[in-house]
Amino acid sequence: MITVVADLAIAVIIGVILSALVFAWEHAKQMQAKSYIDEDGTKIYELSGPLFFGSVQHFQDLFDPRNDPDEVVVDFYDARVADHSGIGAIDTLAERYERHGKRLHLKHLSRECRDLLEKAGDLVEVNVMEDPQYHVADDRLA
Repeated sequence: MITVVADLAIAVIIGVILSALVFAWEHAKQMQAKSYIDEDGTKIYELSGPLFFGSVQHFQDLFDPRNDPDEVVVDFYDARVADHSGIGAIDTLAERYERHGKRLHLKHLSRECRDLLEKAGDLVEVNVMEDPQYHVADDRLA
């Protein structure tokens, strides 16, 4: 009897873990970007979907700092940063553009996201008037 209960508990735990991984994998594919160059020669990336630990690599692959113009805007209007991994991905993206001597402007980020972007420094231009008021889970803001 104890063996059946123990094996059942292990099977349930493994099932929950596998379900969580499949969920993360499916949601990671939802991060998308439309891009265009405006009349000023600035490249605009309009993001949609969640930015979280599962979509970080796909998020990085959406951008081409080497071939983009000197001014790039990433608009998060239809995207949401869900965890600290997303914050780190934005920070890494800013560093990639900085290495290529280009300016990255971020729009529609929550106040928490702006506060947590430490390394991006003056690379970040934020449109405060249009930014959403949602919260990102992070221990420093608790």
